[in-house]
Amino acid sequence: MRSKYYREIVIPTPQNPIQELIKLNRHLKNLVRAAQFSDALHLFKQIHSSHHFQPDQFTLSTALTASAKSNDTRFGAQLHAQSVQSGLKTFPHVANTLLSLYAKSRDLVSVTKVFHEIDGPDVYSHTTLLSACAKYGELDYACNVFDGMPQRNVAVWNAMITGSAENGHCTIAFDFFQRMLALGLNGDNYTFASILSLCSLERFDFGRQVHCLVVKTGFLTRVTVINSLITMYFNCKRETDAYVVFDEVGCEIGDEITYNTVIAGLVNMEKNEEALLMFKNMITVDLKPTELTFVSVMGACYFLEIASQVHGQAIKMRFEDYTSVNNAAISMYSNCGDINAAYLVFSRLKEKDVVSWNAIIASYAQVNLSSDVMFAFSQMQKNNIEPDEFTISSLLASTNSLEVVRMAHAIAITKALVLKPEVTNALISAFSRDGNIKQASKLFYDMQSKNLISWNSMISGFMLNNLPGHGLHHFSKLLISGLRPNHYTLSLVLSICASVPDLHHGKEIHAYIIKFGYFFHKLLCNTLIALYSKCGALYLSLRVFKNMIEKDTVTWNSIISAHAEHGEGQKAIHWFETMQYSGASKPDNATFTAVLSACSRSGLVSDGIRIFNLMVKIYGVEPETNHFSCIIDLLSRAGFLDLAKRLVMDRGSEIDLSVWWTLFSSCVDHGYLELGSVIAGYILEKNKDDPNVYVLLSNLYANAGKWEESANLRELMKTFGVTKQPGSSWITS
Repeated sequence: MRSKYYREIVIPTPQNPIQELIKLNRHLKNLVRAAQFSDALHLFKQIHSSHHFQPDQFTLSTALTASAKSNDTRFGAQLHAQSVQSGLKTFPHVANTLLSLYAKSRDLVSVTKVFHEIDGPDVYSHTTLLSACAKYGELDYACNVFDGMPQRNVAVWNAMITGSAENGHCTIAFDFFQRMLALGLNGDNYTFASILSLCSLERFDFGRQVHCLVVKTGFLTRVTVINSLITMYFNCKRETDAYVVFDEVGCEIGDEITYNTVIAGLVNMEKNEEALLMFKNMITVDLKPTELTFVSVMGACYFLEIASQVHGQAIKMRFEDYTSVNNAAISMYSNCGDINAAYLVFSRLKEKDVVSWNAIIASYAQVNLSSDVMFAFSQMQKNNIEPDEFTISSLLASTNSLEVVRMAHAIAITKALVLKPEVTNALISAFSRDGNIKQASKLFYDMQSKNLISWNSMISGFMLNNLPGHGLHHFSKLLISGLRPNHYTLSLVLSICASVPDLHHGKEIHAYIIKFGYFFHKLLCNTLIALYSKCGALYLSLRVFKNMIEKDTVTWNSIISAHAEHGEGQKAIHWFETMQYSGASKPDNATFTAVLSACSRSGLVSDGIRIFNLMVKIYGVEPETNHFSCIIDLLSRAGFLDLAKRLVMDRGSEIDLSVWWTLFSSCVDHGYLELGSVIAGYILEKNKDDPNVYVLLSNLYANAGKWEESANLRELMKTFGVTKQPGSSWITS
């Protein structure tokens, strides 16, 4: 389709055909430079159909370029035939443009055929051939051609480096780069940009050396190299180094891509505030945010007010019709907890692609709206949008229904999505959650290529299904598989050790954590504190706690809970107060549950009441069932049943049944007949078929010497058909 701005050229009878053709060639070239490829091809057809001109090599090569860049291989094939018929194919720039045409269309057969028909292929010919073969899987052939070349310049080496890298052969790309350096060639900005983009955490030292070479050879002034350096440092989790590159040269000569690179890197490292500040700085220095800018920065918005401002800025800058920006906005509003705003953006989206549907399905899944997930999935199918691996994964994450899991499994098999590791991993987790660990194991063993998430999903499945031995066995198999466990794997295995409890294996995993430098992960340290506590080694919990450089709320909760479990109430209170004084972490619901539990177990009534009041009045925490259960248990055990009763009665129906049970059990223990009878009546209103109420109340009457009332309760149980479950024991004769 031609541009609406294209003006039809009327080709008159020329006075000087050669000069007129030169002008038309120049105009043809300008159209290609302006990316008006359809217009360029239309002009070529006009020239070709004119009886006054014969297209020359420049006309033909420019038309071939337009065909290549517009992916119009059909017209390109016609031009190829014309080049042969007219004899223009012998011109190097025509042959080379034909190579580019077939390379862009991934037609390696035609690429090699055209190449071998060229008499004396030049560097451009070799570079195009090598790049195409390396990119599209014929790396061995590319290497053979490369080795047979008499001369190789930097462009040829770049073709092998970038081609190998884009085809996933990073080791080969590094090998070519080192061979090039050994021959005395330093490379150019394309070389450095390509090789730096491959430097992950495992090759960080190599990346640093390349950085030094970039500085030495003077390529630190090239924007592409700066952007690749920043990307490398963020990929290697070196935020400070990335900032140094940006501050030294990036902020002065960088472009929009530079800022996009920094913003994306910060978002990936969950440095959301810094990403938003960089976005603000980008606007301040008069650089216009791009589509990618908004897609990245929206991933940093977790507060609704900021999200609305960023979205408003995107609309103001006329990105409201960009599908990718709207998809990011859907996820952004979902992360901020505003599912209605997410749906509003989705409903107004003119062109919904598979990412749009995945975003709204994931949004519903995030807040457990299973019915909405299924409805959106059905609407997606009605709109003829094929589900992908992310669709199926979101569908599986949102459901606890075995029927839905089996349906998703069937769809994954039908669409060949089960071959995607992401889908199989999600299926393993879903079947594990539903207790079908046998099916989960079958999926795991049938996987052709297992990644770390696969192993984590399977180990987690064994933990969920109370199979700790299988979980530890799979961890051992993981260690010899060649994959290295990450901090999440290690936290799973530590949790398994804590559930058994297994101090021996726990210590071994602790040693592994220290050996491979995982000790800086707070998650692992927090899990270690809980592990050692459950294994009875409180002193080891304290050692881990004191060696931690950074502590979060979970860390403090873990050490308080550890002391509570060991009956050391005073020390638990000490750590709670230390947490308050440090000011680094704010006590949450779990903190108060842990410290109140410690007070209850140790009988610290005054401390418990003080902390309960502190929770409500100072921290504004609304008491939950766990808090009431702890404080009622504390007061009841100490004999303050009237106070406990008053506290419960003030809340009335808001109190969970378990709290009433705590108070009732204490009444039985202390022989409070009147209060016990009232509470028993309240419990029976909620659950009249519970035999334990009758049994305990009967015992309460019997202990008070009211034998007749006790006997009547036993008869009442028979009348209502309530039967006490017989006792049982694991000890057998």
